[in-house]
Amino acid sequence: MTYRLTRDAHGWPVLWTDRLVLRVPDAADVEPSARFWASERSHMMGGPWTLEKTREGYDDIHDQWARHGFSLFTVTRREGGEAIGGIGPFYPATHPEPELGWSLWNPADEGQGLAYEAAIAARDWFFATSGHRTAVSHTDPANTRSHRLCERMGARVDAGAAHPYGDEPTLTYRHHAGGQA
Repeated sequence: MTYRLTRDAHGWPVLWTDRLVLRVPDAADVEPSARFWASERSHMMGGPWTLEKTREGYDDIHDQWARHGFSLFTVTRREGGEAIGGIGPFYPATHPEPELGWSLWNPADEGQGLAYEAAIAARDWFFATSGHRTAVSHTDPANTRSHRLCERMGARVDAGAAHPYGDEPTLTYRHHAGGQA
C-alpha cells in the first residue's frame, strides 16, 4: 500500500507515506500556498493569482470536501509538519470529471520524488474510496515535469478528454484505478 490511513479530529482522512502527511487544508495553509500562486512558478497552472483568488480557491476546495468527500490535500513533511504543497483529486463545478493535480510550493522541494509519493497515495486513496475508476490531469503542453509525473504514475495521454479550460492548449492525461492505462 502506498499510504496508511488515519482520521483527523473532524473525521477527515489523513494519509501517511514514508516522508509525508496528506491532510485536509486548513486556514494556516493559505499563506504558503498564496506565495506559490502569486509567483511566476504558477504560470503553467493558471497563475499568478491574487491573495483573494487563492482564498477563493481554498473555499472551493473545502466545498468540494463537503460535496464529494474528496479534494486536494495539503502535503506536509512528516518531520516538522511544514506545508509544502497541494496534491490530490479535485472536482470543481467547472470540471467535467475529477482531476488529479499537484503543486509543490517551494522549488527546493522539487526533484526529490515528493510529488510522486504524495500523488500516488492520493490517487490510490481516491480510487479506493470514491467509486471513480478514472481521473484526468490537465496539463500545460509545456509542463514537461507534470507530463513525466503523469507517465511515471502510469497515466497516458487522452486526446479525446473534455477539459474545462476553453480554447487554452491543454494536454490531458488519464489515470486509471490500479495505475493501469
